[in-house]
Amino acid sequence: MLDFNIRGENIEVTPAIREHIEKKVEKIERYFNEDINATAHVNLKVYNDKQTKVEITIPMKNLTLRAEERHADMYAAIDLIVDKLERQIRKHKTKVNRKFREREGAGLYFAATEAAASPEASSEEEYEVVRTKQFDLKPMDEEEAILQMNLLGHDFFIYTDAETDGTNIVYKRKNGKYGLIETN
Repeated sequence: MLDFNIRGENIEVTPAIREHIEKKVEKIERYFNEDINATAHVNLKVYNDKQTKVEITIPMKNLTLRAEERHADMYAAIDLIVDKLERQIRKHKTKVNRKFREREGAGLYFAATEAAASPEASSEEEYEVVRTKQFDLKPMDEEEAILQMNLLGHDFFIYTDAETDGTNIVYKRKNGKYGLIETN
């Protein structure tokens, strides 16, 4: 059974909103053989431009489901997120079942449903590397790395930090700002 932790930023979580979220998200329980004891963490945000952002995270024992959606209509965003969560479950189910078949293992991890047996689920894409690049990492600071990334027109750039000698990654976020990943 799913529990719900629903929070709103710049919006009051009304009983109607809570009921809609619970009704829609509980549909994913049909993909599991046993009851899932998990808490669905739901964050609702409303921005100044009246855009809404809905984030749902469901941490479970072997899988963490997470999706977010921005939309002018919050109810539409919730519906789109449930679709994303269902795709994640089907993708995970396909991967787990493939591993079990390769090992000649046990039965299904998830319950079989009409949705899981749909052509969309069976046509999951294979991961294939279509291009490989090799290059030397040049020592630089994060500002120079961002400039290099923008010059190349990429969404991320890997470099060696001139001060720490560590390998770092700068990347462009959806909001147009930049992020930095530092390795140990």
